[in-house]
Amino acid sequence: MKIGILPSGVFCCAVFLLAACGQKEISYKADVQPILAQYCNECHVAGGEGQQKSGLDMSSYEGLMKGTKFGAVVKRGDTLTSAMIMLVEGRADPSIKMPHGKAPLPKEKIDVLKKWVEQGAKNN
Repeated sequence: MKIGILPSGVFCCAVFLLAACGQKEISYKADVQPILAQYCNECHVAGGEGQQKSGLDMSSYEGLMKGTKFGAVVKRGDTLTSAMIMLVEGRADPSIKMPHGKAPLPKEKIDVLKKWVEQGAKNN
């Protein structure tokens, strides 16, 4: 029996869908906001040192998505160039690695932030 383009294409789509189904949707409220509250809000809230220097207030979804006085920190679907991800992963200048002057975020927390950005950084 010959396998044509259609059956192999259907097979590839099925594999992709099964893989995508296994990925939990990350919730801003339940998953992301607690990480920001624990690791970022000490400085990046209204009146905080981080907010005063950069303009970034991470105490709300709206503040996070507004970004800094220099621009956005989250680019929906793009973990490679989202400044927030670059800073917590240490891919930016070491002098501005976040959280500044503190222990780095655990890898599993960074992974949650990355998945949230990959999934479109929804306010859910």
